[in-house]
Amino acid sequence: MLTTLKPQAEDKILKLMGMYRADPRDNKIDLGVGVYKDASGNTPVMRAIKAAEKRLWETETTKTYTSLAGDPGFHSAMSSLILGGDVPTDRIAAAATPGGTGAIRQALELVKMEAPGATVWVSDPTWPNHLSILKHLGIKTRSYRYFDNETRGLDREGMLADLAEVQKGDVVLLHGCCHNPTGANPNMSDWQDIAALLEKAGALPLIDLAYQGFGDGLEEDAAATRFIAGRLPETLIAASCSKNFGIYRERTGILLGLTPDTKSRDLAQGTLAYLNRQNYSFPPDHGARLVTMILTDEGLRADWMAELEEVRRSMLALREKLAGELRSRAGSDRFAFIAEHRGMFSRLGATPEQVDALREKHAIYMVGDSRLNIAGLNDRTVPILAEAILDVGI
Repeated sequence: MLTTLKPQAEDKILKLMGMYRADPRDNKIDLGVGVYKDASGNTPVMRAIKAAEKRLWETETTKTYTSLAGDPGFHSAMSSLILGGDVPTDRIAAAATPGGTGAIRQALELVKMEAPGATVWVSDPTWPNHLSILKHLGIKTRSYRYFDNETRGLDREGMLADLAEVQKGDVVLLHGCCHNPTGANPNMSDWQDIAALLEKAGALPLIDLAYQGFGDGLEEDAAATRFIAGRLPETLIAASCSKNFGIYRERTGILLGLTPDTKSRDLAQGTLAYLNRQNYSFPPDHGARLVTMILTDEGLRADWMAELEEVRRSMLALREKLAGELRSRAGSDRFAFIAEHRGMFSRLGATPEQVDALREKHAIYMVGDSRLNIAGLNDRTVPILAEAILDVGI
């Protein structure tokens, strides 16, 4: 059997990482991988995480299992962070997962189990792993227009026209904030229209909330998710702690299932525990324990929020600096969208050939669809990127 396995398509981002590592040039710049980096190019451990780990090391007395769905304290802390107390707890089912990716996978496993004929709608473009998981699970998919390559902003009219075709029982995958890969987000008026279409169709929203706190702030980035959760009777939310807590390798995420009533919540909770058991049994706890400690301790939480705000503002400053450099060099505002986008990513709208030229000529690495990681820049490299963008004709 093992000698007849079919080769699988290589992940484009992981392939790009390999190419970057193999590049011997000293001036190379990595804008591909979706990991936050500080001005020195490091992904630091946040102060509150270090403090919580020390405290945990001193006080933890056991490494035994928690429960199939993870620790209830983690569920409560994350539900409060995401939903702000707007949804009654007796409507919320929850399961800890290995990262936000694990939460997406479990959400789609639930969809496949309960509604095998459902179609999952995804934005065009979306995070490539969304499509990879959907294909692997054999779930029907349709795309809805999202990004306008001319304006580099939201294609509002195209998006709403496509979502008007969603049918009862379909699932619509939404990015709660900081859209990956474009950085272009709906405003609250757009979210109201999206919610109205889903409510009219009887569709289920699945919200991927991977970057809360990276866009406009912790509360602001949760606003759309809270609105959808308050408007519709059922919602799935897949959230990640990798970015806003900086614990990428701890693989910490959560899947929330918002139900109409307590009876439905109990059914959903049992199903989430069942799905965890079939996949990885008990979820990892170390990262979840740290997150819980931080969110429930006044001092740790304040320090975490302060550092997260520093991270957010640093990315906004880089956006403004890059847009300003391009404005100065190009003599136009055609790159103003970079300052308007939010989160780690922006999509330049470059051709694959132009992206190749950036890599080959300037040692600048970004994903083939021209998604660049703003957090991969610093004050020294912003002017280098601006000059290279114009040099290859973007």
